[in-house]
Amino acid sequence: MKLKLFGIFALVLAISIGVWLEVSQKPMAPMVSATTLRGETLNLADLKGKVVLVNFWATSCTTCMGEMPKLVAVHQKYAAQGYETLAVAMDYDPTDYVKNYAEKNALPFKVAMDSKGDIARAFGGVRLTPTSVLIDKQGRIVQTYLGEPDFAQFQSLVESLLKKSA
Repeated sequence: MKLKLFGIFALVLAISIGVWLEVSQKPMAPMVSATTLRGETLNLADLKGKVVLVNFWATSCTTCMGEMPKLVAVHQKYAAQGYETLAVAMDYDPTDYVKNYAEKNALPFKVAMDSKGDIARAFGGVRLTPTSVLIDKQGRIVQTYLGEPDFAQFQSLVESLLKKSA
């Protein structure tokens, strides 16, 4: 009997530790503000309750240009379910190039210039593009992607995060 109780206690303890580690190991996303190309101020804190992808990119980055249509497709597929994309152009990217690309390609999500590098610094000093940070509804960083993600796995993760309550 004591062995059975000990086994149940050990199981409950292991599950509790697992849940605690799952929650505690995900750092909170920095609550940055960005000015979009349309002049709107976007506060990341205002997006709590949504699954958010912050994508650091540059018009001079061929991998960024290659993944952009896929980011557009994911955004269009999940936006109505509470998914948001913020494309952050790096500080070295000329504003005119970014505006031209965003307009020419009719990007359906918010695009911001990180002209002073503040947003990249807040996310741990991002310098490589593309770098994408996936944030859950609670504002925790779930995954950081350096380079283009495997979009099948990425969409699967987005779907699972959208199903979770805020």
